[in-house]
Amino acid sequence: MSKFFYSIGKTAYSKPWIFIAGWLLILGVIITAIVTNGVNTSSETRIDGTAAQDVLDQLAEDFPVASGGQGSYIFEVPEGESIDEAANAGALAMAVNEIYELDHVVNPMDMLQDGEAMAQMEEMQGMLSQLQTPTVDHRPFVVQEMPVPGVQISEDGTVALFQFQMTKQAEDLTEDERAELSAAASTVEDNTSMEVIPTGTLQGVDIPIGGTHEIIGLAIAGVILVVTLGSLIAAGLPLVVALIGVGVGVGGTFAVSSFFEINSLTPVLGLMIGLAVGIDYALFIVNRQRKLIIDQKLSAKEAAARALGTAGSAVFFAALTVIIALSGLLVIGISFLSSMAIVASLTVLIDLLVALTLLPALLGLIGERIVSVKTRHKENAKTDSKPSFAHSWIAGILKAKWVAVLLVIAVLGTLSIPVLQMNLGMPSGASANEDTAVRQSYDIISDSFGEGYNGPLLLVAENEDAGPVDPEEYVQLLTNIAQLDGISEVSPGGFNEDGTIAIVSIIPASGPTDDTTKELVESLRSDAATVEGTQLEVGVTGLTAVNIDISEKLAEVFPIYIGIIVILSLLILLVVFRSIIIPIKATVGFLLSIMATFGATTAVFQWGWFGSMFGIDTGGPLLSFIPILVTGILYGLAMDYQVFLVSSMREAYIHGQKGDRAIVNGYKTASKVVVAAALIMVSVFSGFIFTDDIMIKQIGFALAFGILVDAFLIRMIFVPAVMSMFGDKIWWMPKWLDKLLPDLDIEGEKLLQELDKKEKVKVKNAEENPV
Repeated sequence: MSKFFYSIGKTAYSKPWIFIAGWLLILGVIITAIVTNGVNTSSETRIDGTAAQDVLDQLAEDFPVASGGQGSYIFEVPEGESIDEAANAGALAMAVNEIYELDHVVNPMDMLQDGEAMAQMEEMQGMLSQLQTPTVDHRPFVVQEMPVPGVQISEDGTVALFQFQMTKQAEDLTEDERAELSAAASTVEDNTSMEVIPTGTLQGVDIPIGGTHEIIGLAIAGVILVVTLGSLIAAGLPLVVALIGVGVGVGGTFAVSSFFEINSLTPVLGLMIGLAVGIDYALFIVNRQRKLIIDQKLSAKEAAARALGTAGSAVFFAALTVIIALSGLLVIGISFLSSMAIVASLTVLIDLLVALTLLPALLGLIGERIVSVKTRHKENAKTDSKPSFAHSWIAGILKAKWVAVLLVIAVLGTLSIPVLQMNLGMPSGASANEDTAVRQSYDIISDSFGEGYNGPLLLVAENEDAGPVDPEEYVQLLTNIAQLDGISEVSPGGFNEDGTIAIVSIIPASGPTDDTTKELVESLRSDAATVEGTQLEVGVTGLTAVNIDISEKLAEVFPIYIGIIVILSLLILLVVFRSIIIPIKATVGFLLSIMATFGATTAVFQWGWFGSMFGIDTGGPLLSFIPILVTGILYGLAMDYQVFLVSSMREAYIHGQKGDRAIVNGYKTASKVVVAAALIMVSVFSGFIFTDDIMIKQIGFALAFGILVDAFLIRMIFVPAVMSMFGDKIWWMPKWLDKLLPDLDIEGEKLLQELDKKEKVKVKNAEENPV
């Protein structure tokens, strides 16, 4: 492996323009494809196999007009006015009618079609008019003719809520369709003093890429690179490699977005990971080349080739671990997570290829200038009389290794405590910042009508024998639902054309993310009281039900996912380090850091601790896919540092240094660059914490905090301390297993032996044949 990378480094260094032109050509093709085809992303979080999604798919086939999402507008009058004043009511009715005329909005009259469904609806309306309103210990449903279909007016008459059905989900609306809705609703502002406010589903999802905060994160990374490498030229190379990597990876994602459905979070995740690992991988290689030039007086060309053969091998296996951790998401079978995994994995792979091919080509253009003459003289003039900070630090850690290990466990254990109360869900207006339109519309609806109006449910009923639904049974179903706990309002929704499917609109008494709403959904699906006295089968859907199902599905598959990535990664670490204990120790350390990460994320985003520091003013549930997504990414990145740090210790051990000496020398060699790499990742991920989107905030925070604790507490303290406890036994492996595993020579030992042999032959020939 190391010989292969050595030859690639030498070739790319000698013929740089071939590799540079190749990558520029790829980037040019991607840019052309984006300009030609445009960019198309969706915020849909579809999970096949869930109850709510199955109902939506059934509606799309048998009752298309009812299969879309719901939209709503709030109309609010100034103090002293009322919605039912002639001018306001007339303008409101006109706006509603204009919205109903749009192609992507379902007019209630379209639900009353010719045929059996029309007869059923008329019969049902007659029964409802004679039905006594149930008197139960909560709000009963109310069946009445509204002056304007779909409009509810608050008790004080100052707010009107217009809810309507669309032919497609809200996230699938085009910009033109959103503009048509907005224009129709805004007609009330032309002739009245009413204010029109779209609710969260109609405000769209804007997830920007490359904002100010991300640029600040890159700037900080640049400063760290300059301090670490001591050269502006050297510091610029990792940034170039990372930008080319994400340009190809994320740009390629945009280029194919017209042909494949891409979730709007997918390119953001690719950007996060691509920038971080791209910078880190290039940093490790450049740092190794400079070290070889300074310490061993090698030429820049030979040092670059050897850096590819040694550090490049470590980078390869580090990237492989990240790719495996991300690819594990594919096994789960959740489409939007699969697209994220594919894009993120490909971006890491591209970063790796760029680091192994474009980077040595760029080093070839720079030549000997990668280390200035001044720096060489300065390094040569240094003496080793004073121990470095890294030496003093690791010596202190090993001296008090038991205290260090117990202290790390105590700190991370304390940070993990909030995990016991972690609440997973999907973001809603209730968790948005108070100054956002999403939160303001949510609060207006909650105050004027009740929280349940922010998350209506749609119940779908059909006969067990698939025949037409009996209107009497439908009325009985409405009565049954009204008597269930947690119901605020129930409304008949109509029948499909052949009368085989009937729908019911339900307003819960609680908000979309409340446990009470989850219990209501479960009750509607499974409680016999829902269909008592009927031969009906029911299903529940709607955005709230979909989000509940997503959270439950992700919680179910999380243990499976953890098992997959841990087993595969343990096998890789087993091959890389030729040790039984090291992979186990690495995984145990990661489990400590990931629990602390989720604990801190819960404390900040759910409890609201230190929220003002991160731009949030309201606590709410953590993203339901945070555990799976963050665990996969952090496991891969944590193993990056494990590979870079411990491979240096193994290299020292192979070269004859035993016990703590191998740990100390390996630590001194790798710690500086590992610290720099971790700080770079933290700065890049932190840039995403201060975006406006709560999902990106949570992901950015979890990744930044996770890297911080794993790199500095686990890899830099816990790992060397535990290794010291075991002594040389840390490298033990059964001989039979050692023979079975392939020898990949990640430390470059065979490469160096071959190069030394060639050098000796060269010297001997020179001595035998003097000029």
